[in-house]
Amino acid sequence: MSGTGEEYAEIRAEVAKLCAGFAGDYWQRLERDNTYPAEFVAALTDAGYLAALIPEEYGGSGLPLSAAAAILEEIQRSGGNGGACHAQMYIMGAILRHGSEAQKQQYLPEIAAGRLRLQAFGVTEPTSGTDTTSIKTFAARDGDDYVVNGQKIWTSRAEYSDLMLLLARTTPRDAVAKRTEGLSVFIVDMREAQKAGMSIRPIRTMMNHSTTEVFFDNVRIPAANLIGEEGKGFRYILSGMNAERILIAAECVGDAKWFIEKSSAYARERVVFGRPIGQNQGIQFPIARAYAQMKAADLMVRDACRRYEEGENCGEEANIAKLLAADASWAAAEACVQTHGGFAFAEEYDVERKFRETRLYQVAPISTNLILSYIAEHVLGMPRSY
Repeated sequence: MSGTGEEYAEIRAEVAKLCAGFAGDYWQRLERDNTYPAEFVAALTDAGYLAALIPEEYGGSGLPLSAAAAILEEIQRSGGNGGACHAQMYIMGAILRHGSEAQKQQYLPEIAAGRLRLQAFGVTEPTSGTDTTSIKTFAARDGDDYVVNGQKIWTSRAEYSDLMLLLARTTPRDAVAKRTEGLSVFIVDMREAQKAGMSIRPIRTMMNHSTTEVFFDNVRIPAANLIGEEGKGFRYILSGMNAERILIAAECVGDAKWFIEKSSAYARERVVFGRPIGQNQGIQFPIARAYAQMKAADLMVRDACRRYEEGENCGEEANIAKLLAADASWAAAEACVQTHGGFAFAEEYDVERKFRETRLYQVAPISTNLILSYIAEHVLGMPRSY
């Protein structure tokens, strides 16, 4: 099975070699203890993979988005979970595209060297969900600072990140002409913020995803940490969201490959009633269909990467890639469970863990229904449904 960006075969082989050192029993132990994969993330950092998108002049590899997609796909295909660190790749775009030179000089070399972790993305709120323009967290200018009050939810890795990319209102919603105006993006030093009114509450979920709620109580952020122009943050976040959807889609392609390889191998080896179960079309067909879905999604990821790298508007392609890839990984997961039968529910096979992990991507970082709404409105010209 070919992967995203065949030109990255060497990188993919090296990532696979690294991941081989973190086999199923490693991830199973983390699940049992509900622990962050610090050793795995450190290994990726030391190898330079989490600095893939940082330009060489700031200590990174200067690779395009398609290379990052290949890295994350290979992590998933190897049975790991890139969700432990993927945000550092897709958050990077906001700083790279809209940050000041001073911000790049201050943060990017430290991130590339692994001395700072940029893993937390503070956007979603309990009352807004994916209605990003309805967020209530507010940053009020006060001299050389902004004072932030509010709450974020589903802020994964907040406990393990030194920096957060935060979206907050800087102009009240009723004082702007458009809902998308008056939103701003900040770099938050979480070490300082936790000394000054920011608190973090972990949320236990059906998978080991290290997600949290974050509360801001009069937290001061230097005005120098504002990215780009005040009030223009929604546009900056959208750019990052396209990268996020493309990279998550690549992860789903990797998940689909893992499930397909796992179920195909088991179907060839498992003998029931004197014959391999893979000889039965009831086993064959769902796996074969999932493979076809994965191949189509893979092509869409590549197209979205190309458009993103060429600076084109890739909203349609990024959303469709995410939709198709999430559907492919879920179909492959279902086929894998059915193929393994009762053994799919045994921890040692890793199927149940990966099944739970890939289910997330029907919902996050954007649900399949919202993607369909986007396509209907912005691509097909139908009336807005929400």
